[in-house]
Amino acid sequence: MWRRCRRLSCGVSRRLLRAPRGSKGPIGGLMFTRDSKPPRIDTLIGKAARVHGDIEFQGGLHLDGHISGGVRAVEAPDATLSVSATGSIEGPVDVANVVLEGTVKGDIHATERVVLGPTARVEGNVYYGVIEMTLGAQIMGKLVRLAPKV
Repeated sequence: MWRRCRRLSCGVSRRLLRAPRGSKGPIGGLMFTRDSKPPRIDTLIGKAARVHGDIEFQGGLHLDGHISGGVRAVEAPDATLSVSATGSIEGPVDVANVVLEGTVKGDIHATERVVLGPTARVEGNVYYGVIEMTLGAQIMGKLVRLAPKV
C-alpha cells in the first residue's frame, strides 16, 4: 500500500546521511579516515592498572588505566598512543601520533597527528603536526602547530 521513499521528508538522500564505508558510525568512525589504517597495538595497559613512573615504548600503546609519569615513544616516527575514555595520564606525552578520548594533565608533543575524541580532556599545551577535534573535546592550554618536516 505504501511505497518506500528513497528520500527523507527534508529532501536529503539517505545515501548522504550514511557514515562512510569502514566507519562505525558518525562518532565511532572518527578516529580514522577511509584511507588510514587503525594503529597497531603492541602494548596494553588495562583499566585496573596504575603505573607510577615514565614509560617508553615502540609501536602502539593503548591505555585504559592510569599513568603518573611521562609517556614517550623511543625513536619511532610511526608510534601511536591511544587513550580510552577511562584512561588518564599525569605527565608529558611525546609520541608521534596520539588518539585521545581520556584525560592528559601535561603537555602533548605529537609531531604527526593528534585526534581528540568527544570525551578528551587536556590540561596543558598541545603541540601538533595535524589535529582533529570532535565536538565535546576540551583543551585547557594552547594549541601550537609544529612546522612541517621538509
